[in-house]
Amino acid sequence: MSKRMINRSVRVLAISMGFLASGASAQAPDLVEIVRNPIIGNFKGYAEFKMGQYGNARAIWEALAERGNAEAHFNLGILDEDGLGGAHNLKAALAHYEKSAIAGSGKAQYRLGLLYFSGATVPRDDVKAARWLGAAAAQGDQDAAALLAQLNGASATPAQQDFFKADTLRAGGQNAQAVAIWRRLAQGGDMRSRTRLAWMLEAGMGASRDLDAAATLFRQSAQEGDAEAQYALGMMLQMGKGQALDPLQARAWWQRAALQGHRPAIAALAAPGP
Repeated sequence: MSKRMINRSVRVLAISMGFLASGASAQAPDLVEIVRNPIIGNFKGYAEFKMGQYGNARAIWEALAERGNAEAHFNLGILDEDGLGGAHNLKAALAHYEKSAIAGSGKAQYRLGLLYFSGATVPRDDVKAARWLGAAAAQGDQDAAALLAQLNGASATPAQQDFFKADTLRAGGQNAQAVAIWRRLAQGGDMRSRTRLAWMLEAGMGASRDLDAAATLFRQSAQEGDAEAQYALGMMLQMGKGQALDPLQARAWWQRAALQGHRPAIAALAAPGP
């Protein structure tokens, strides 16, 4: 990328961040580094997201998405689908998810497969569901593989049925109902449901925001080996949100997640230290 293109991107990003809502008052990240290094840029965008600075996160991810970054497109889809920092925009969310999925994002592939399988917010489409769930399953996504098996007529255990029911409710915006199911499954020892519940409590979706409870749940799942929870716990420790500030412990959890191939954890480790 030329120096001229970088400088232009920085100016555009700086202007957009200058018009953020007054609540997004966190210090702006290094914009030159964001457009120059997508790995670090995505990490910083996610850090802004975790702190509720959705305008900052969107500005960062839009700059990266313009360059075809799959993770940035997926993250923009989440913002648009959930109406975080702006209005709900399912059409825009689907466009971002599809660009991300085509570029190889397993998270986006699973998300599209789930949406088309459930028919909660878009018309059910078994062909598209099979395509995207199959792509995610091929990358080792166990949830996608299980859902694809259901699509093909396989039976599921009651716990699996409840887990995917909660995922479907979440996809349809029925967050409180999803939280109730994941809470019940988590109390029964289901690691994936515990991590899902922690994400919801951290974001305040379907329940009151409770960072302390979210941190406890993330730690439990992280200790059991869940890469998503390991990464999330590391983010809390890195920022001192829900956990006492401890960058060294944050990196230790990211290293454990990275060993499982967790891409955001790998990106976090690539970011400059404190």
